[in-house]
Amino acid sequence: MRVVLQNDKFRARLQKVALRCGVAALASAAVVSGCAGPGTDSGARGAPGRQPGQGGPARTADPQARRAAERERLVAAARHWELDQVPLAPPAPPATKPKITPRDGFEVDGQEEENLPPVFTTVPTKQKVVFLTIDDGAEKDPAFLRMMSDLKVPYTAFLSNYLVKDDYGYFRTMQSEGHTLNNHTLTHPYLPGLSYEEQKDEICGMQAIMKKQFGKAPTVFRPPYGNYNGDTLRAAKTCGIKYAPIWDEEVFVDHWEYREDDRSLHPGDIVLTHFRGRDDWDGTMVDDMRRFLNKVTREGYAVARLEDYL
Repeated sequence: MRVVLQNDKFRARLQKVALRCGVAALASAAVVSGCAGPGTDSGARGAPGRQPGQGGPARTADPQARRAAERERLVAAARHWELDQVPLAPPAPPATKPKITPRDGFEVDGQEEENLPPVFTTVPTKQKVVFLTIDDGAEKDPAFLRMMSDLKVPYTAFLSNYLVKDDYGYFRTMQSEGHTLNNHTLTHPYLPGLSYEEQKDEICGMQAIMKKQFGKAPTVFRPPYGNYNGDTLRAAKTCGIKYAPIWDEEVFVDHWEYREDDRSLHPGDIVLTHFRGRDDWDGTMVDDMRRFLNKVTREGYAVARLEDYL
């Protein structure tokens, strides 16, 4: 009788062990096969820290290996987009923001007394950086988005609603990649030809649309054509605007234009271009960016994010 009991106990222990092993095997199979239990996300995920379409290197514990892999990726991206060389990486944003004041001769009556948004063409910095700004929003070229994402080049978009309202999603994509969307009025009018109230409607109306479509109303505004008067800046301030940058250089598909007589880039310069394609230019936005990036890189400039300096 005692032997039978011992055998029964032995068989019970074997059954418990087998049950535990079976559960473990099932769990392992679930991990391998990508299965998930109820209430969990069974969708596939990319490597941590990578976004779809970026093609960045897999994460590794070795910082030097990560840098080498990223450099290799950027070299391949520059070759793919037919650049002369890899764009230079910008320095870290300044710990202390530079003081932004109106450019000499660009002030309006009451500028200082009313603390109106400054109009400026260059950010005061000794760092060899320039800032890329793109206006209007007419052309919505997906290749442009891929190019700038691949190359990790920052830019700021100044949007006019009559040109972007047919595809807000295009600009949400660039916003999701870290680029800033700013105000360029509802209909891109010549603002000094309008009354104060009309200007306010153009600027505040665009603020409301940007908050609804993109989640926030910006604090940066560019007057269309770079034209403004005192009412423009007063209306902009009422609408929540703090800065009104224009530009020092403008780049096109086939040439550059300069504000200064020396026809040169300077540290902190703001560069203008437009969302334009073959309907308006003899080339694409990719062609335009190639001209821009080749020149600034050749002259030793990195492209920095404008809002990091404001």
